[in-house]
Amino acid sequence: MLQFFRQLLIFSLLIGAVLYALHTQYGTTLVHPLAGYIFSFFILITIITYWITLRLVRISPDNFMAAYFGSMVLRLLLSLGLVLVYLYRGGAREGDARWTFLGAFFILYFLFAGFEVWTVLSNLRPFSKRGVTIT
Repeated sequence: MLQFFRQLLIFSLLIGAVLYALHTQYGTTLVHPLAGYIFSFFILITIITYWITLRLVRISPDNFMAAYFGSMVLRLLLSLGLVLVYLYRGGAREGDARWTFLGAFFILYFLFAGFEVWTVLSNLRPFSKRGVTIT
């Protein structure tokens, strides 16, 4: 668990540094003003989905895949909700800012989804059953 949070911290610092550098270099023409909030949203969602998966695996280790895919569906639904709230609250009328928001959103969505898949694959051995041989 500590290893996941350390990897998340390093990953978040790298992505945050790139976001900050792009914002200072190009301003709002390339980076949407709400990109920091989107970034924080994905950090929070990653922590929540990890916690849900960990809690469900502790209850029943055999249900790892159901817990993991359930948390991925939760990530997808919450992310879709974020975009819909943004568009409903006037984001659709912002012109070019709408595209920078959607670009930042999808880039961060796929980066954090990729990070979660990478951490699951790198930690897959602890979730496999011990002593079971395939013949």
